[in-house]
Amino acid sequence: MKPKKNKEIISHDNFVRGRFKEDISEITADFTASLDIDKRLADFDIDGSIAHLCALEKAGIATKKEKKDIEKALLKIKDEIKSGELTLNKKYEDIHINIEKRLTELLPSAGPKLHTGRSRNDQISVDFRLYVKNAAKNIAGALLDLRTELAASAAGNIKTIIPGYTHFQHAQPVSLAHHLSAYYEMFTRDFKRLISAYEAADVLTLGSGALAGVDFDIDRVMEAEILGFGKVSRNSMDGVSDRDFALEFNFALSMTALHLSRFCEELIIWNSFEFGFIKLKDEFTTGSSIMPQKKNPDVLELIRGKTGGVISNLLSLFIMMKSLPLAYNRDMQEDKKPVMESADAVYNSLSIFKEIIKTLEFNKENMSKGLKNDSIYATDMATYFVKKGIPFRKSHEIVGRIVGYAENTGKKLSKLSLKEYKSISDVADEDIFNIFNPESSVNSKKTTGGTAFKEIKKALKEYEKEIKNDKQFLSSFK
Repeated sequence: MKPKKNKEIISHDNFVRGRFKEDISEITADFTASLDIDKRLADFDIDGSIAHLCALEKAGIATKKEKKDIEKALLKIKDEIKSGELTLNKKYEDIHINIEKRLTELLPSAGPKLHTGRSRNDQISVDFRLYVKNAAKNIAGALLDLRTELAASAAGNIKTIIPGYTHFQHAQPVSLAHHLSAYYEMFTRDFKRLISAYEAADVLTLGSGALAGVDFDIDRVMEAEILGFGKVSRNSMDGVSDRDFALEFNFALSMTALHLSRFCEELIIWNSFEFGFIKLKDEFTTGSSIMPQKKNPDVLELIRGKTGGVISNLLSLFIMMKSLPLAYNRDMQEDKKPVMESADAVYNSLSIFKEIIKTLEFNKENMSKGLKNDSIYATDMATYFVKKGIPFRKSHEIVGRIVGYAENTGKKLSKLSLKEYKSISDVADEDIFNIFNPESSVNSKKTTGGTAFKEIKKALKEYEKEIKNDKQFLSSFK
């Protein structure tokens, strides 16, 4: 009687068979597989393997010929994956095992040596860190492009004056450039947060093994230099279990999405019939299926809508990590999806939003209409009375009475007579009518960082230097 042929065991790791007597079920294989997500790590996994291979040769574990053959095979696999020639198989669970399986097919004797001195725990960690570094750099570049467009738009609109709002009510006149610069500041902080997230990920964890380090003389510094890492992790248990870098990255993405959402909300309002402050290019709008006149700001709405998912992904990571003991736990397989989803959403949003800003048309006539409501100069009037020697609190009260009087009589503040002003405050004089001038109002602001034209010009010069320096800084990243 012929012995039965053993079926290929589908296990936690298709190369780890000795411990298992039975196959895992197909449903378990499907449930534990992560290939759909981590296949995006293929290039990083191969890069990490080549760096590890160099360390194996230096440690005397792989011969010079084996190193050469394995590296050649890994590069072939990278090309096969890119071209689609290599079909990735979910039964091998993840991208790491798929690559290793193919490597052993190409090099049955030398291929199995590659995994010497590493665990999938540190292998996954270094792949993920390489992904985050690359994504952070790309998104920081997209942010830099958007900041450049905002600075250019601000520079062209210094003398465009619009109503400034608080509580969504007319507050004080401001320069449109000042308004746009507020978002430049937000996105500059986002840029810095992404750089911080990049630096958090810029630590080599390869060589940590499963949790305790490895039993071979692996030159981790050499591996770090090959892969472009700035540091080497100091604790192997922390190395394989740390996902702070992913959380920091997702927090930076969440803040960027939040700022994009706020800007989109404002542009959606400004694009409405009631405001008419801006005109969006047709390419960033859609029509209605039933109302022929509609031109909807769908791209802005979608960016705003995607923000909820980005923030939720950050929360998902926090919840996943909050109760995990040291060191690696399988829960952490779920770390990549929320990061990759958010990175894609934010990068794509930034890319298209930059084009919206670049092509945005401002309706300056409609913007100036809000300045004809004289109540927007009430704060300037209060300042007028302060300069006449009246304490601010008293001045505030006087102006409140003047505004109330104007409303009751159905008159604009600028149309009240001097006699009417004097009936409320005898310090009022002919020069009170000079305050009803938007440019004078804007330029009356004395403080650094205010909306006065000279302050805006000073800020824009700083922006120009910042953008240049940040471009140079980003180009130095590996």
